Amino acid sequence: MAAIDPRPDQRVVEIGPGLGAITLPLLARLPELHAIEIDRDAIRHLRAASAACAALQLHEGDALEFDLATLDDGRGLRVVGNLPYNISTPLLFRLIEQRAHIRDMHFMLQKEVVERMAAEPDSEHYGRLTVMLAPWLRIEPLFDIGPGAFRPPPRVTSTFVRLAPHAEPLHIEQPRCYANVVQAAFSQRRKTLRNALKAILSQDEIRAAGIDPGARAETVAASGFAALAAQLARKSYPSSGQY
Repeated sequence: MAAIDPRPDQRVVEIGPGLGAITLPLLARLPELHAIEIDRDAIRHLRAASAACAALQLHEGDALEFDLATLDDGRGLRVVGNLPYNISTPLLFRLIEQRAHIRDMHFMLQKEVVERMAAEPDSEHYGRLTVMLAPWLRIEPLFDIGPGAFRPPPRVTSTFVRLAPHAEPLHIEQPRCYANVVQAAFSQRRKTLRNALKAILSQDEIRAAGIDPGARAETVAASGFAALAAQLARKSYPSSGQY
């Protein structure tokens, strides 16, 4: 709660409240809380646990399909949750698509996922997930949570992380081109970009983006991938006029 610091004048949305470990402390601080849950047993438990509290607004459904715009009343949303680890990556991408409605996010995730999210170029954990999130989000790992905090204890350590949309996101005209370049570059991460991207970009096009064709993907920052994506978009959408 101290990390999230919810305020009464803010609109907070919890994803996957489960049995209410975060939900009930949030309700103690907020006049209203929206929660998205797909598990019917959890929903019944939450309704019973919060029966005396009209502040909880439960939305039964899949967070991967939920439209957050329906909850944004103009204040923007603060999104929190202990995300199901098996869908954490696609859910993050779904939230990025809805970032115009989000002020910040606080999630508990598997530690190794957060390490990949927050990694710096040319480091052990830097990879496709890092580069796909970097244009849109600032990643701030806050603290680790050991297996003993869970029943039953898992075999992994978790990390609580703060994600905030950039005030000025990295400019990417064609997100599909960006995703294609990143996927190709990291498909065989030990290959040089010259070899990894040869099906979509020539050496001259890689150089035109200001990138050494002999470099490997894990050494290139997100801005470099944006420049490579711009080269791909120029020949993929030659009449778009966007470049």
